[in-house]
Amino acid sequence: MRFDVLTIFPGMFDSYLSQSLLKKAIDAGLVDIQLWNFRDWSVGKHQSVDHPPYGGGPGMLIRCEPVFECVEAVQAATPLPGQLIMLTPQGRPLDQALVQELSTHDRLLLLCGRYEGFDDRIAQGLKPLEISVGDFICNGGEVPAMLIIDSVIRLIPGVLGDETSSRYDSFAESGMLEHPQYTKPREYRGMSVPEVLLNGNHAEIAQWRAEQSLRRTRERRGDLLPPE
Repeated sequence: MRFDVLTIFPGMFDSYLSQSLLKKAIDAGLVDIQLWNFRDWSVGKHQSVDHPPYGGGPGMLIRCEPVFECVEAVQAATPLPGQLIMLTPQGRPLDQALVQELSTHDRLLLLCGRYEGFDDRIAQGLKPLEISVGDFICNGGEVPAMLIIDSVIRLIPGVLGDETSSRYDSFAESGMLEHPQYTKPREYRGMSVPEVLLNGNHAEIAQWRAEQSLRRTRERRGDLLPPE
């Protein structure tokens, strides 16, 4: 799967791309991530991509021209068209269902804003899928883009060491929170591993995990459960 990240700060991704599962997935050819800088399509010696908003107000907005031209060039870089995504607090909330939907695409283009955001004609003209990673404000779209990459690659076959791992994540197949999990030592500071996990009875373990998942979801995220 290919991700094209469009930003004015591509250097923010240097460390992120060189760590953990993502690096292994890139090295294995399962994931391809390309970084693009809006400034390469700017006009003038200062490579400016922003300007104060019409009508006054604080901050600067990302201008139309470099974004349109960057997106058009990146889309034309391969025969494979990509789903264009704009990271914005006004977008569709990111949840596991949306992550599943995104994972069905072969290529995603991620538009990362900065300052006070994008000139609204970028959304009007390019018609991206607008996505929000939560009801809060980040300094830019780079960290939200990393969140999308991190969540989507887990669903790409071969990325996880155990192909069943993502099935048991919170919000996955059951739509509920994941059950508690334990490992060595068996006892620590007066806290013990539940005996059911030690008896080797897989049917009992499965039942306990289902019960704990339901209990934890009811206590912490009752909104995920259907009305009784």
